[in-house]
Amino acid sequence: MFRPILLTFLCGVVIAQTPQPQQQPPPPPQQDQTQPSTIFRGGVEVVQAPVLVFDRDGNYVDGLQPHQFHLFDNGKEQNINVDVAYQPISLVICLQANAHVEGILPQVKKIGGLIAPLLIGEQGEAAVIAFDSRIRTLQDFTSDSEKITKAVKDLTAGSNANRMIDAVSAASRMLRNRPNNRRRIILYIGETRDISSETGLREALMDLQYSNVMFYPVDMSRLFSTLSAKPDPGRQDLRPPAMHPMPSGVPATPTSVAQTYGIGGGGRAEFIPLMVEMFKDVKAIFKDNPVEAFTKGTGGTEYTFYKQKGLEDAIQKIGAELHSQYFVSYMPNNKDEGGFHTLEVTVGAYKTQTRPGYWLGTKQ
Repeated sequence: MFRPILLTFLCGVVIAQTPQPQQQPPPPPQQDQTQPSTIFRGGVEVVQAPVLVFDRDGNYVDGLQPHQFHLFDNGKEQNINVDVAYQPISLVICLQANAHVEGILPQVKKIGGLIAPLLIGEQGEAAVIAFDSRIRTLQDFTSDSEKITKAVKDLTAGSNANRMIDAVSAASRMLRNRPNNRRRIILYIGETRDISSETGLREALMDLQYSNVMFYPVDMSRLFSTLSAKPDPGRQDLRPPAMHPMPSGVPATPTSVAQTYGIGGGGRAEFIPLMVEMFKDVKAIFKDNPVEAFTKGTGGTEYTFYKQKGLEDAIQKIGAELHSQYFVSYMPNNKDEGGFHTLEVTVGAYKTQTRPGYWLGTKQ
């Protein structure tokens, strides 16, 4: 009698201690695959447009108020934010350091101490990269002026390669991760040509524009041509206008040819058709001078130098320009318009300077 009762008790204990299978939660409801998702290919969420304002004499105009600014994107006025206060700067100093420019590097090494007082100020930061066949980060972003000076001073020459476009693209990627309330600037000191880059010019310029980066070059190439030979007056072009290849939709008139090929000058408006063609992957445009495409495409200013003082003067002028800019930003209300978007900023009767536009992918 006792043994059956004990056996029944032990069986109950075993059953009580056996883990019960957990109840599986119901599977999540499947998403409706028929609802299309909206994706911007190469889209721009916030467009930044640093603006310079000039009076009749070409002097910078200070003290303007936000309500005086009007911005037009593809001719459509936008609801903009204008910050008249100083915006801190994130700067990448991009230095050519190959064997071809070894004789110029002693001059470049001396400019490190100018970066903090003339360009970034107390609130800014700078990084230093050098390039030949490699892209070397000599100093990551820092506000320490001594570290910036040392990184530039320790610059050494490398191989004969010149990966200029790759270096600009790397600098753009570094700036992309900086806060949106900072102005993103590349100070480029090197030649205007590229020899061995893997990145395409069009892709690099798109990257600059998507990242809201302004490009300021100080060219070495003219220095070399001045020291090594007499200035080349250039071969006279006797071809009639109709024989000059032009972007699609642009008639080959004497005026358009002069504007496109730089005969007698050319400004922002004349550059836009060329940039549109470049975004269509016309590879011959700006092949020999990517610096020009980067400068005009981002709204920067190009300088050159022959001696140490010329290099220092160029940096001082860039600093004066950066500290005179108004910071305009907005979210485009016409994102459905794919392709190149032109930008125009008006401030009463004053003359203005800003980036010519940006490329925006279509909805898919």
